Amino acid sequence: MIQSFIDTMIAGQRYMLIVQGLGVTILIAICAILIGTVIGFLLALMKVSGNKLLKGIAEVYTTVLRGIPLATQLMIFYFVIFAPLGLNRLLVAILAYGFNSGAYCTEIFRAGIQGIDPGQTEAGRSLGLSQWQTIFKIVLPQAVKAVLPTYTSEFIVLIKETSVASFIAVMDMTKAGDMIRNATYNAWIPLLTCAAIYLVLTVGLTKLFGLFEKRMAKSDRS
Repeated sequence: MIQSFIDTMIAGQRYMLIVQGLGVTILIAICAILIGTVIGFLLALMKVSGNKLLKGIAEVYTTVLRGIPLATQLMIFYFVIFAPLGLNRLLVAILAYGFNSGAYCTEIFRAGIQGIDPGQTEAGRSLGLSQWQTIFKIVLPQAVKAVLPTYTSEFIVLIKETSVASFIAVMDMTKAGDMIRNATYNAWIPLLTCAAIYLVLTVGLTKLFGLFEKRMAKSDRS
């Protein structure tokens, strides 16, 4: 088993493909969650604004992006939307994942905002604050803490979902494992190596975010 691992991963420095693919995987996830956060924040405000037009636009966006499988969206973005522009595959993947994450972040943030006791809003308005001042100064600070567990879960899900970026030939970690499999005719070692790295990443981040949430909870009580 050890010799098989050496022949498959170490020989020819094939493990570097996994390292490079891991870097691409993390890059896509981080950039996508940043894009998704901005989109989600803006669309969440549109959903709670009370303006029917803005609310309708946000509703259509979240319905469409959440209702179509991510792999299908990725290929539509690459082959249909951005193909005429000649954009880099990695950039297309980042944009596709970012727009998809934005739909989920919208619902996460909307739920957080609407989950705050209406009395908080009424108190802000009674103090003379406008609707938007009340949202930004009173509602949002509380909503951020409320949505943190779900928001961090979205980032972890994004890391796992980057595995379909190989559909448009992006050299992520899954694609790297597939390249090693094709070169060595050994499927189980590169695939299990990728699976193990994904598992370590997701479990490690879950633990890390859990500790962060506990610290925030302690700071609120003190």
